[in-house]
Amino acid sequence: MIYLDNSATTKPHSEVVSSYIKVNEQYYANPSSNHTFGEQASSLFNRAKKQCEELIGMPDSRVIFTSGGTESNNLAIKGIAYTRAGAGKHLITTEIEHPSVLEVFKNLEKDGFDVTYLPVDRDGVISLENLKNELRSDTILVSIMYVNNETGSIQPIHEAGELIHSYSQALFHSDAVQAFGKIKTDFRSLDLMTLSAHKFHGMKGSGLLAVKNGIQLAPEMLGGGQQEGDRSGTVNTPGTVALAKAMRLTVEGQLAASENLKKYHIMLRDFFTHQAEVTLISPERAAPHILSVSVPGLTGEVVVHALAQKDVYITTSSACSSKLNKKSHVLTACRVSDRAIRGAVRISMSTMQSAEDIQEFMTRWQEVIPPLLKGVK
Repeated sequence: MIYLDNSATTKPHSEVVSSYIKVNEQYYANPSSNHTFGEQASSLFNRAKKQCEELIGMPDSRVIFTSGGTESNNLAIKGIAYTRAGAGKHLITTEIEHPSVLEVFKNLEKDGFDVTYLPVDRDGVISLENLKNELRSDTILVSIMYVNNETGSIQPIHEAGELIHSYSQALFHSDAVQAFGKIKTDFRSLDLMTLSAHKFHGMKGSGLLAVKNGIQLAPEMLGGGQQEGDRSGTVNTPGTVALAKAMRLTVEGQLAASENLKKYHIMLRDFFTHQAEVTLISPERAAPHILSVSVPGLTGEVVVHALAQKDVYITTSSACSSKLNKKSHVLTACRVSDRAIRGAVRISMSTMQSAEDIQEFMTRWQEVIPPLLKGVK
């Protein structure tokens, strides 16, 4: 099997799975319980929390553990919007955000907030000058994703953060789900940042929101006041320990993994450049693990299903929205033609990928896709 849908989810690392099972079996007490067994679970949770805060690369911040990227994005955006509404109701994001960001902003518009959606160029990148011009005295939050999940386009996050803090009172959030462990990141100018464990070989159902110390959020989850009141509910100790393990393995192996991903990206880009039937969509300066291409003579679904018959797994677009059969808002914003959008597919690699995987993928592509195009105009 050649699995190249890693922007949707990655295979959990064996060490991560082992730690998850061990904690479930040996430290299953509720960390809020005031007996020794509960205190052991609480101590384990707190150690994992400290590890995550040390590994995150965002100074002077705390982490809030969530069920994943979608919850973290909701908590960040709504939490700041409602807490700071008295200071202003203007929000800024981009046209190419993940649905878990865009849908939140659309909902906030119904609640009286004014949202500016920044356009992107053909490479899927915002203009810093445009961002500066949109900042207002009543702007309270800017949310810009670090790496786009469909094209791999990378935003100038550090520069954007410095600009935001120099010219406004706004806080700065980034959905960094597709960036962590894949590219060299700089989170220093962020106030809030989202990660999801299953995107870097962790377990599904675990994520975090990193928040600069001193920033208050209106909580989404109310109840017993766990996690300093930021997110009530019994904490997921096994998931948190597994998340810390996945983060550590990712950080320790990032340099070598990043170099490999760059090599594989170049291999794929060179391969598709010489395929007459293929149009490259991802910009040259994309994150190395994502490559979006189009076969304009076919639909993306036909390409995906044909390759699946050869035990090769890619996808048409974001797994979070592809089954809704909507035209990609990301590719539309990047001014990709409708014909190219219909034929678009995404190849996304993981840090576990090998050169043999990529070579075999290219072989099977040539066996399957060109024959489908015979007779197609």
